[in-house]
Amino acid sequence: MLSLIGIFVGLVLLMFLAFRGYSIVWIAPLCAAIVAFTGGLDILDAYLGSYMNGLVGFVKAWFPAFLLSAIFGNLMDVTGGAKSIAVWLTKVMGSKSAIASIVLGCALLTYGGVSLFVVVFAVYPLALAVFKEANISRRLIPGTIACGAFTFTMTALPGSPQIQNLIPTQYFGTDAMAAPIMGLTASAVLFFGGVAYLEYRRKNMPITASILLNLKIRL
Repeated sequence: MLSLIGIFVGLVLLMFLAFRGYSIVWIAPLCAAIVAFTGGLDILDAYLGSYMNGLVGFVKAWFPAFLLSAIFGNLMDVTGGAKSIAVWLTKVMGSKSAIASIVLGCALLTYGGVSLFVVVFAVYPLALAVFKEANISRRLIPGTIACGAFTFTMTALPGSPQIQNLIPTQYFGTDAMAAPIMGLTASAVLFFGGVAYLEYRRKNMPITASILLNLKIRL
């Protein structure tokens, strides 16, 4: 029971400190130490063993994708490609539909098989340019990208190639197209509900210099 409480406390503390702007470099080991301590493990052994093995495995699997996505994002920014696409999107869909356009863009990428992590890094410079063009605070970018990449195309839309949609098929004996009516209904609720909430936040968020503000990470 104590170990379960430790896991819950560690996760809550990790999310709280991350949202407060503290560096993940030191808050992740801190929260892992809390989990290890409440689980009755030796903190040093857990850190050098399980924690570091998991960290190394994650970096090995995803660093190339992160690196290439970061390079792509910088190229889009430096060459003006992101701004050109942003201008085109705002002309086609209108500045009032800037949020919906980013959500749809992320949805198309993830439904097409692009990794969720890659979408975040690749779409961010484009979203930043679109939001600047539409005069929307950049604070809504994470939620907008998450709405398009981490919701209906990840688990609800029938046929999604994302691993979160494929893993259950091995256990339930189904395929990626299982429950199409339920999946389409859930996708519609997630899409329209998500966009409606983001638009609500947009209207209630004052437009200030935060649009161009570089967020500072506390060390």
